[in-house]
Amino acid sequence: MIESFSFYDPNSLVGTPTPTTRDALDAAIARLQDSAARFATLNITDRLALARSMHQGYLRVAERTVEAGCAAKGVAFDSVLSGEEWLSGPWPVVRHLRLIQQSLAQIEAAGTTRVERPRPLAEDRLAVRVYPESSLDRVLFAGVTADVHLQEGLSEGDLERSRAAFYREPRHRGRVVLVLGAGNVSSIPPTDVVTKMFNEGKVCLLKMNPVNAYIGPFIEQAFAAAIDGGFLAVVYGGAEEGAYLTQHEGIDEIHVTGSDRTHDAIVWGPPGPGRDERIADNRPLLDKEITSELGNISPVIVVPGSISNRELRYQAEDVAAAITTNASFLCIAAKMLVMPKGWEGRTPFLRELERVLSDVPPRRAYYPGAPERWSALTAGRGSLRCVGEATEFELPWAMITDLDPDDAADPLFHTEPFCSVVSEVAVGTEEPASFLAAAVDFVNNKLWGTLAATLIVPRNVARDPAGSRAIEQAVSDLRYGTVGVNVPPVASFALGTTPWGGYPGSTPADIQSGRGWVHNSLMLEGIEKVVIRSPLTRSPKPVYFNSNRRTHDVARRLTFLEARYSWTQVPGLVLASLRG
Repeated sequence: MIESFSFYDPNSLVGTPTPTTRDALDAAIARLQDSAARFATLNITDRLALARSMHQGYLRVAERTVEAGCAAKGVAFDSVLSGEEWLSGPWPVVRHLRLIQQSLAQIEAAGTTRVERPRPLAEDRLAVRVYPESSLDRVLFAGVTADVHLQEGLSEGDLERSRAAFYREPRHRGRVVLVLGAGNVSSIPPTDVVTKMFNEGKVCLLKMNPVNAYIGPFIEQAFAAAIDGGFLAVVYGGAEEGAYLTQHEGIDEIHVTGSDRTHDAIVWGPPGPGRDERIADNRPLLDKEITSELGNISPVIVVPGSISNRELRYQAEDVAAAITTNASFLCIAAKMLVMPKGWEGRTPFLRELERVLSDVPPRRAYYPGAPERWSALTAGRGSLRCVGEATEFELPWAMITDLDPDDAADPLFHTEPFCSVVSEVAVGTEEPASFLAAAVDFVNNKLWGTLAATLIVPRNVARDPAGSRAIEQAVSDLRYGTVGVNVPPVASFALGTTPWGGYPGSTPADIQSGRGWVHNSLMLEGIEKVVIRSPLTRSPKPVYFNSNRRTHDVARRLTFLEARYSWTQVPGLVLASLRG
């Protein structure tokens, strides 16, 4: 148990804007309403100019957003750790805006975005390669690929006809979207706005989350052209302001990034008998369209096979980075290791992961409720291992092993930790195909969430025909919006051409990880999932590894590479990567 832990307020060192008054909220919505139809019919040339202005604007504030994020989270701006703020903050935003400009230019020239010809998969499905997007991508992230798997039955003709749907046949004449921003990662609110504006042609009211409201003024500066045009407004406040806005008659639809609890409170009302009755009768309080990107107990499925010491160290560091990034306040932080029963590699893998974690200092637990969640999930666990010496405002890395896969009541299977806790469960056997069938069944049917999952695949399994078939069957069967093979799915969040969202099919009454897709700069429709793949090991060392000594330098260079995405900037970036 964590004793006498006081909450660390991330706004205490950087300040936060005051809540927006009701009158100001009403005025912002009225202005957006007045501009919604004009934005829906804005010509492509003006839309492209707006995206270019927003891109240039965010590049201007990029460094200051990182400074603010570091100050709020207790990270030295000139430290290696500041690289996390570059990678999760301005880099995805400016990359996405560059790709949106590219797509808009393609629409202007040809009426739609340009994609590779799809290839067939089993079970009447198609896959579209969306990454690497360019020869420069192939150099920067060598060996990494990403494909969008389309829903069953969609043809190549369907792909061609449906792509960039808003620009072919607009489905509305102007709509106002309330975007409820995420409080953990600064790139989420602006990229959500960019998706709604440019993929869907809607104007946005962005309400910043109180946890990182300090980013709001930078978004206002960067996106000034959109605000001046009446296409965007940024407002501030907490639950009271959020509740007022969700029910406001001037809001046509809502997009929320956060927890399923927030979603359910908006759609069904507060917990209690009234909510239960409304769910049973399918009588939601909200009569508006709502899309969402919510949480996940993100599984890492470790396939049994032969793995060298070098490969073991690499994958342990890969998983550790997926646990520790942003102090583990990520909806896609690695949370559940799914291991093979009886596999001789299980203990070495867990030991190596613990060793890597012991080299990563605990982070400040800045997100509200973290100590309470940590204590509730770790209390009474005989197999708990606490790694690292936590000081004031910090929580140690907690590893909980040997969970019982048949204990459906275990909260670790249905409660997203959203703090520095990772768990482990063993299922199946040490035979790859048998294990994969058991692991997929477990994560699909017993583990909460549908956002993202990881498969770690030894080389000998991938090269074996039967093993390869079992892997591809698992990829197909996993009901997750993103599946990462030998790479954390968070990479897909940042690439821009890769759609991001929960696996389709959730309902408002059982929302899981949400509904709808964001990012998706190629503007694809009929998406089932994204599959991102990497070799088992890569060189040079990935920029996000905790042991990379140049993360801050490489991440900063990656961000400003997106200003022009030119080969002239590559030598310095490659040199910095090699020094990592």
